[in-house]
Amino acid sequence: MQAFLEYVVQGLVDEPDAVEITPEDRNGMTVYELRLAQKDVGKVIGRKGNTIQAIRALLQVGAIKKGVRCSLELVED
Repeated sequence: MQAFLEYVVQGLVDEPDAVEITPEDRNGMTVYELRLAQKDVGKVIGRKGNTIQAIRALLQVGAIKKGVRCSLELVED
């Protein structure tokens, strides 16, 4: 799942080297924390949040197929 997220997010942003995805286990669920360059945050969120919601939906479908639970959080430092 992490490789999928890296592939999708790096394709969207101007600075793919700044993309950092950290998995964290919370109550039997894997939460992927996404950190990126400040100028790329808007590209990943998209208009009205549509892009990040689409990424989350694809992540959920992939997780269901594998029988795991996961979600995506955008972390702004």
